[in-house]
Amino acid sequence: MPQIDESQIRVILLDIEGTTTPIDFVYQTLFPYSSRRLESFLREHAHDPEIQSLIQELRGQHVTDERNGLEPPAWQDHPEDAQLPSSVTYGQWLIARDSKCMPLKTLQGKIWQQGFASGELHGEVYPDVPIAFQRWRRQKRMICIYSSGSTLAQQNLFRTTASGDLTPYITAFFDTRMGAKSEVESYKKIAASLSYEPKQFLFISDAPKEVEAARSAGMQAILCERDPESSSSRCQSDAIHSFEGLIPD
Repeated sequence: MPQIDESQIRVILLDIEGTTTPIDFVYQTLFPYSSRRLESFLREHAHDPEIQSLIQELRGQHVTDERNGLEPPAWQDHPEDAQLPSSVTYGQWLIARDSKCMPLKTLQGKIWQQGFASGELHGEVYPDVPIAFQRWRRQKRMICIYSSGSTLAQQNLFRTTASGDLTPYITAFFDTRMGAKSEVESYKKIAASLSYEPKQFLFISDAPKEVEAARSAGMQAILCERDPESSSSRCQSDAIHSFEGLIPD
């Protein structure tokens, strides 16, 4: 178990993908669902000002991607009815690339919301997660989530798990509006927003760059490697493989 100062920890800040939730759920369930439903969703909400604004933000991202030589699929604005299929094709391209751009994440969150509401989608977490949530809340520690997925998507995921609604255990949800998860400043912003010192946080993620950024911001941080048999070259003694026994009563 990595060395942490439990007496300092007031806030436990958690990544989702590969930390609270299996990676396969994200890549094999959530992403394909949003890709399949993107066209029908945009057609259904084509006259919604918020959706129109998101499409324009996607258009701006497309320009940036072209400028950076990423060769996205062509975007056509004329005739007028060409814009929607262009935004669908580009959006699906972004999904396949696991893009973190905010307009895409917002659209995905809204599409997933429909899936969760209809019962087509159900949130998935590792079995030790609800138990750990109960334990940490008994200890009067705050639990927060920081993910590249929109806060709406995060809330729906934790609200619909097989263990029931886990959102009452969670104080706050953060997405990349706080900044990229590999940036030091993002963690400083989160700490300031909750009026705690960075050293009072424990951040847990399966991404080494995120763990490093949190530590550089002054947080305590732990790498979570859910598959102990992974061929990863990471030193397993530097990682946890579940939340079991982490900050026990």
